[in-house]
Amino acid sequence: MEKEIIEHGFSFNRRRFLSTMSLGIGSVALGSLLMPDLLKGGGMEEAGFEPGIPHFAPKAKRVIYLFQNGAPSQQELFDYKPKLREMLGQEIPPSVRGTQRLTGMTANQASFPLVGSFVDFKQYGQSQAWVSNLLPYTSKIVDDLCIVRSMYTEAINHDPALTFLQTGSQQGNRPSMGSWLSYGLGNENKNLPNFTVLLSRGVGNGQGVYSKLWSNGFLDSVHQGVQFSKGEDPVLYLRDPEGMDRKERRDMLDQLSELNDLSYQEFGDPEIAAKIKQYEMAYRMQTAVPEVMDLSKESDDIIKLYGPECLVPGTYAANCLLARKLSENGVRFVQLYHQGWDQHGNLPFEITKQAMDVDQASAALVTDLKQRGLLDETLVIWGGEFGRTSYTQGKLTADNYGRDHHPRCFTIWMAGGGIKPGMVYGETDELGYNIAKDPVHVHDFQATVLHQLGLNHEKLIFKHLGRRYRLTDVSGKVVRDIIS
Repeated sequence: MEKEIIEHGFSFNRRRFLSTMSLGIGSVALGSLLMPDLLKGGGMEEAGFEPGIPHFAPKAKRVIYLFQNGAPSQQELFDYKPKLREMLGQEIPPSVRGTQRLTGMTANQASFPLVGSFVDFKQYGQSQAWVSNLLPYTSKIVDDLCIVRSMYTEAINHDPALTFLQTGSQQGNRPSMGSWLSYGLGNENKNLPNFTVLLSRGVGNGQGVYSKLWSNGFLDSVHQGVQFSKGEDPVLYLRDPEGMDRKERRDMLDQLSELNDLSYQEFGDPEIAAKIKQYEMAYRMQTAVPEVMDLSKESDDIIKLYGPECLVPGTYAANCLLARKLSENGVRFVQLYHQGWDQHGNLPFEITKQAMDVDQASAALVTDLKQRGLLDETLVIWGGEFGRTSYTQGKLTADNYGRDHHPRCFTIWMAGGGIKPGMVYGETDELGYNIAKDPVHVHDFQATVLHQLGLNHEKLIFKHLGRRYRLTDVSGKVVRDIIS
């Protein structure tokens, strides 16, 4: 039986509401404002969760996730291990390596010689955090960062590891983190999507990214991430068709809404209601997106802060600046993917170029948010899908080496959004191979991100095919030591 809604003494259900009210998109939008759950699927009602209402007071309102696709080597960036230099060329001790599963790229190696970083490290800030010379801009903001050196995952290859971090499962067809936040918190700005995606590419081996990483999975399609491109049309098919003005577009959408609504009355499919919302959102985005994407009004100081590449569409720097603009305009989750971190060989050359790509703009984003008073309410995350081995992959020479995938430990950093600044959390052993203190699993990380936005990861659930799903699956705990 359909859910009955009581309003001003009258009892009616969704179908009656839609069939008796005016059928224009404006009326549907009005109905969704008066009764937010009117067009929602049954899964969330059965789960006992009210979308759009946090479980408790949030520390953050939005997330910007700077994903470094391909897995940056922690030994060259944040996890200083002088012992690796001392033991250069020596075989990794069996007691350290243990029985860890290896990838097909190194499983047949006859030996596993240790290799230290080619680059030097120094300590910075009041936190005295170790940061490599490859990141001069990041080193200046360490007191704004919480550097987590003890992340770990079960996934050993890129696609499952990346999918796991983004969706909580190594298999596809699950909602991504941005979709879960859209579902759980609702819109801040009705003229922009809740979840946007920006892509850029570095000089190294570019592991692919796929639309399944920003999929809504089994949630309503309104929660899917919207990819912005670097071309003339940042969102495809947003412009009015040739020969059609805005009034004609409006009339066409109203008539289309009537047809969709008749289908909804007949079949009751919530995706039909979602389509109505998407058409209406696209109409509003026609004005909002060009305004957000316009960088011409940014001051010279801001351009200097991010670097000249921020004016080149599709670069990492440009995407960082756009991320700030999208976030300050109310987009809940802005996801950047920067490809090129997969350094199985030629690591010294490639990681130097990759670090130059991201260092200034990443630090600029944190600085920019802070000076605008937005960092406290914006959680910024930087990191990849797993770490890199302490031994070399392939031949070790005096000036060249590579590192294979390493799920046992890797480093990310977080800033703002109620996370403790100026903190280094977790430790690895002296060879950087195993976690020695305060391990943080991927599900723990996800639970902590949701917590900062006022969501209990154990209560943010959706019933699908008879099972209650959540981002953290059946595990995960909030890392309270890093919360301010």
